[in-house]
Amino acid sequence: MSEPAPPASDTTGMLHRGVDLWAVISLGLGTAVGVAIFSVIAPATALAGPGMLLAVLIAAVPMFVIAVTYAFMGSALPTSGASFEWSRRFVSPFLGFMIAWLRIVSNLGAILVLALVLIRYLNMVVPLPTKPAMFVVFVIFWAVNMIGVGVAGRLQVLMIAAMIGLFVLFAAWGAPSIAPQAYEPLLPQGWAGVFAAIPLLIGLFFGIESSTEIGDEVKNPRRTIPLGLALSILTAVALYLMVAGVTMGVLGASALGASDTPLLDAAEVFMGPLAKPLIVTAAVVAIGTSINSLFLGFSRNLFAMARAGMLPAAMMKVHARTGAPYVALTVILVGATLGLAAPMNLTALFLAVNIPTLIKYAGVNFAAAVVVRRHPEIYEAATFRLSKRATLFWAYAGTVMAVIVALLGLGADWTPYAALGVWAVLGTGYYVAFVRKREVA
Repeated sequence: MSEPAPPASDTTGMLHRGVDLWAVISLGLGTAVGVAIFSVIAPATALAGPGMLLAVLIAAVPMFVIAVTYAFMGSALPTSGASFEWSRRFVSPFLGFMIAWLRIVSNLGAILVLALVLIRYLNMVVPLPTKPAMFVVFVIFWAVNMIGVGVAGRLQVLMIAAMIGLFVLFAAWGAPSIAPQAYEPLLPQGWAGVFAAIPLLIGLFFGIESSTEIGDEVKNPRRTIPLGLALSILTAVALYLMVAGVTMGVLGASALGASDTPLLDAAEVFMGPLAKPLIVTAAVVAIGTSINSLFLGFSRNLFAMARAGMLPAAMMKVHARTGAPYVALTVILVGATLGLAAPMNLTALFLAVNIPTLIKYAGVNFAAAVVVRRHPEIYEAATFRLSKRATLFWAYAGTVMAVIVALLGLGADWTPYAALGVWAVLGTGYYVAFVRKREVA
């Protein structure tokens, strides 16, 4: 039975190109630089001491390997819902579906985590009811994205500029208070401490590739996506080292490792009463950029799944004037609102976010290897490409690294793995009952 024609204000399956290089960089930075910079450096320092700064550099290596593959694929075949589309087309439709299906939980979990932490920071300066305030956050970013990708992208650029400015102010103000002896001894636990801190710090770079998920809306995507990825990851490394280095130098390794709010504790040393409003503002802006990026990328994944016939066609509805996939965005708002009923266990939520992300990375890297081996015309179309042998090396290395890191979380908490397993079983049933039947037909 055919669907009725969309109303005059709608189009179906047509997104607008409104994302430039600065917005691509801002999307990558916004997704990656969120909660982690305010929380992860303390436990990483407890493990590695001042060697935490070396661990940040090493933790960037797996993401750099993965980013090379994303840059290649993004320049060869830019598309919305890229991680889903590439895995579906070049590995298997079921793998693409399962990656996107698991990321429904991952993305909703990320939105919940980010909104929860944002409200906790705001509570430092003004008391707010947690869950109603989280709902208001959802509505704000839903509304921004409903206006269109151009407005959401410009807001992202403004928030990233504000975030970088606040972090530069923090570093410049704190630099005179640095005690050189705070970095000694550099490796109190030896290299074992540095390597123990790496799994915690890898999460600093998750999402740096998020601009590839809106490839249909990027201006000149074959050039913009690879360049934006490179600039995003380099800026993220510099930003993390700057902020972590000053925090370490002001507090010392012992105090930093024991702190629940390391940036605030450091800022109070040299900013006095101005510390709390400045750090809260930086946290709200940084976390806000991540939530905005998630609404952008997640809605395009739902759009791509519908375009491939794996979700109801209504998910492809795009407003003719704003270019916003308004049905997908509204589904995200409803899903996040329903998620407020779930228990707010941050460790479990973080793992539920990270595991599907790592599976996504493995799928995309393997898809890139398939492109090199079986689709020479797509390989040749890439504006960013290494030799075939080098591209295969990076693709397989990224696949292996993603799988290894995904398994590291088992030691922290097995329950998110079990919950995702149940969700995967439900997804398999849906795929067999509806998607596979449609493919066969």
